[in-house]
Amino acid sequence: MRLRYSAMVFAGLLVGASSAARAQMGPGGPPAVGVTKAAMTPIYLTSQYIGRVQAISKVTIRARVTGTLEERDFKEGDEVKKGQLLFIIEQPPYQAAVLQAQGAVIQAEAALKNAKQNLTRSQTLLNTPAGQRSTVDTDVASQGQSQGQLLVAEAQLKTAQINLGYTTITSPIDGRIGVATDPGNTVAFTDAALATVVSQDPEYVTFPVSEVEVMKLQQQYAGKGGLGALTVKVKLPNGQMYDQTGKIDFSDISVSASTDTINLRATVPNPSRGAQSDSGGNRTLVDGGFVTVILQSANPIQSVTIPRAAVLADQQGYYVYIIDAKNNAERRNITLGQSPDPLLAVVASGLKAGDQVVADGVQRVHPGAPVKPVPYTPPKAPSTSESDGSDG
Repeated sequence: MRLRYSAMVFAGLLVGASSAARAQMGPGGPPAVGVTKAAMTPIYLTSQYIGRVQAISKVTIRARVTGTLEERDFKEGDEVKKGQLLFIIEQPPYQAAVLQAQGAVIQAEAALKNAKQNLTRSQTLLNTPAGQRSTVDTDVASQGQSQGQLLVAEAQLKTAQINLGYTTITSPIDGRIGVATDPGNTVAFTDAALATVVSQDPEYVTFPVSEVEVMKLQQQYAGKGGLGALTVKVKLPNGQMYDQTGKIDFSDISVSASTDTINLRATVPNPSRGAQSDSGGNRTLVDGGFVTVILQSANPIQSVTIPRAAVLADQQGYYVYIIDAKNNAERRNITLGQSPDPLLAVVASGLKAGDQVVADGVQRVHPGAPVKPVPYTPPKAPSTSESDGSDG
């Protein structure tokens, strides 16, 4: 009885196993899964940092003389050119000061001319009974005094002309001008700034990088042009990738004691996008704005890649299912590397080019079970705004 009962149990187990296998295969045989080959692909290594846009030139405009602000010849937010007229401070008082100084110069020139004539006469009479040495000495001193007075008068005229020039204020750089003081206000050097002008193209983008990472980058690109060999890409706050690339041109001379980072700086083009809007501004990068900085390697590295849809994960880490020569599925643990493509995974170890991996229908795969391989059709690539250059 015991032998017969054991035989019946064993037969039941075989029937159950057979039923489970048929259920896994489905009524039409093994499940169909999308399969593709691991391939060697040129990959640019990338890394991301948070950065801030910084104008290359930022000039605060102040009044150099005191007076009433009479004119403002621009609209706030406009782009202005170097030398373009911005403000005019009342000029009559300073024009009068120039005329007064010019009169003082004329008087000093006349006094000097008279002193020279007196000295010439006294020197001529010195060799006659009417001449006296003391008269010559007095005339020499008088001429020197007149020369000094002329120099003082000329300096006062120059100062008056400079102050008159300060009543006309022009832009010192090409750039965009911000909020400005309204005409009618009395302004002085000690008052608040009249306006600020910031340069527009190109712009700096500064971003902190850990000291360790900077050292690694310097070593990696030591023979390839250093940090300047890296391509700098920028992702905007709205998630879109900026269509201009830059280059690192400066590394700070000190490490931050609080964060152990070094500030790197890249120069990035910021071209005009056409006519300004009514509110002003027609360029993408704005001084002070936050961006995501993506450093990209100068040259691609050949790497094993598979569709990201093929990658699974559990407590043991990342893994994929590969298909052997008998179309049986086999689990393969892998290690991922960096990938700038959201649809592509870089495999640092665990796979080799040519391995067939399941990229579609992985939920129907069980280790050791047979499958029906069909060609994998990848999904469409996302738009530029969705591609962020993140690590895999």
